[in-house]
Amino acid sequence: MNEKSNISKKDKPLTILITGGSSGIGYQAVLKLISLGHNIILPCKNISRANQVLTNIFNQSSFELSKKGKIYTPIMDLSDLNSIDFLCSELKIKRVKIDVLILNAGLQYTGSKMPRMSTQGIELTFAVNHLSHFYLTQRILPLIDKNNDPKIIITSSEVHNPNSGGGKVGAQASLGNLKGLESGAGFEMVDGNKFNADKAYKDSKLCNIFFARKLSNKLISKKLSIPVIAWAPGLVISRDNQGFFRHSRKYNQLGQILFAFLARDVLRITTSNKNAGLLLSNLASLCKYRKTGFNYYSNKIISSGKFIFEETDISKEAQRVDLSDKLWDLSQSLIDKILR
Repeated sequence: MNEKSNISKKDKPLTILITGGSSGIGYQAVLKLISLGHNIILPCKNISRANQVLTNIFNQSSFELSKKGKIYTPIMDLSDLNSIDFLCSELKIKRVKIDVLILNAGLQYTGSKMPRMSTQGIELTFAVNHLSHFYLTQRILPLIDKNNDPKIIITSSEVHNPNSGGGKVGAQASLGNLKGLESGAGFEMVDGNKFNADKAYKDSKLCNIFFARKLSNKLISKKLSIPVIAWAPGLVISRDNQGFFRHSRKYNQLGQILFAFLARDVLRITTSNKNAGLLLSNLASLCKYRKTGFNYYSNKIISSGKFIFEETDISKEAQRVDLSDKLWDLSQSLIDKILR
């Protein structure tokens, strides 16, 4: 089946809200989706970033103007729950209908010895990668058009799995008994241990899987046919100073350069932002990814420079229903306490 026949059967283009769409994988997905005629809501952290993104997109000469979808770049800071609240209220007032919600933003600052905190005093990796997306989804869900091929897509990572290649390196992902989250705002790690920036990222990607599975179950219980897709793009290292590793470079620039050269240019175990962005745009727009319920896909390396994108098993810990339930309840409780 070719790409055109896989695009939504309806004449109406999709309206897609995507976080983390101003750079890296998300930006490449946005370019592709706009070229297919879909309309994009791309929240940006501030007006300067929004203007830069719009300039970059409008300068893309490869697009045929007749096929371009519309783009809207409102302001939303994922490190501030109040900012999320403000945007969602604005979208509700405008009666915006959303077909696909893509939770793609991800923060990593590996190399830092000290935790950074969100506006509400939550460790920043957990706040941006999980808690903000958890809250955003709840606020956006009433705006999702149930009649136009809806989907919710969450960008996770294979590092959530200690048995994966990246998951084996360094401290392994594990939420323990959620002792840190249970203690309320101010915790350094979800499991209650001392801060480890690399593990904080891995744990947040495990949270993404738990959230996706629990969300899917809740939607099914409400008889809502909205697929929830979690996916892993593989190791993506861009050649510029942007993209996913831009924060980590501040803490170990030489190490990051050496790692990038070895992984990308010697071993060829990385993929590009453009290729990963294409995978994400396909998840959002193609018919074959409309399977009801929870599904997890991974862009797996099969040999040097060669990948296969396929449905994949999640880690053993990610399959624990008790932890999934507890993470959901504690996340909700923390938000309620912060915003009351």
